[in-house]
Amino acid sequence: VQLQASGGGLVQAGGSLKLSCEASRRTVSNNGMGWFRQAPGNEREFVASIGWNGGNEYYSESVKGRFTISRDRAKDTVYLQMNNLKPEDTAVYYCAASRGAIGTTTTSSYRYWGQGTQVTVSS
Repeated sequence: VQLQASGGGLVQAGGSLKLSCEASRRTVSNNGMGWFRQAPGNEREFVASIGWNGGNEYYSESVKGRFTISRDRAKDTVYLQMNNLKPEDTAVYYCAASRGAIGTTTTSSYRYWGQGTQVTVSS
């Protein structure tokens, strides 16, 4: 499986971005999917996850109410809509495919990782 993340960029605080993560070489339509992020000097942290059928959405407390994860199984693509962005959201964002049907909050539960896309929020 190859995961290609895109959609990152530079945005002002309060702005929005939508990240995409497309799978290729093999389908991930039956896998839970997740988004993680890593800021310089920090560990990779959980952002959001979604189950194989689009249910079982989970969010970190820091993004709840501002970010929305979704997926299009027919396109083998997962999205992360990010609204009301804050400078502390600045990080490299990674998508990942879970080993099972449900996305979880721990990195060890994910088998495949994308290359990351940079999100920078200016104040």
